[in-house]
Amino acid sequence: MTFRFRSADEAIGAIGRTLGPSDWLTIDQERINLFAQATGDFQWLHVDPQRAATGPFGRTIAHGFLSLSLTNLFLPDLFLPDNLDWGVNYGLDRVRFPAPVPVGARIRASGELVDAKPIGKNGVQTMVRMVIEVEGGDKPACVADTLQRYAFL
Repeated sequence: MTFRFRSADEAIGAIGRTLGPSDWLTIDQERINLFAQATGDFQWLHVDPQRAATGPFGRTIAHGFLSLSLTNLFLPDLFLPDNLDWGVNYGLDRVRFPAPVPVGARIRASGELVDAKPIGKNGVQTMVRMVIEVEGGDKPACVADTLQRYAFL
């Protein structure tokens, strides 16, 4: 279930709240190839299914930064401001990629609102620790402390 908030005070009051999980998303080869084209990262582990079949993972895997970029897709499923004037991704404090995401795997995100601080007159900066899990996996694919800034009407 998505946590919705309408003000900096509501976000600050929710520090420590568990968020999610999101719906599952299947990572297919087309998504991996499009990410390779967008970033110029054509490492064979990601884009060459024949060679990857004999490689360390037995098939292609998603780029770690593809997993990270999907935090932006999943975040509104976890944590969503209402009454918003504007919002921006402010950055990341820590990112790790403990496990690969094999092609065909399903992933989803869950999180925790780790911190929220007032900024400006009607704003808040939040830190959401997002965990991207691989269905059936022992370790997460990505753990990232994401920073957002929101200004309310």
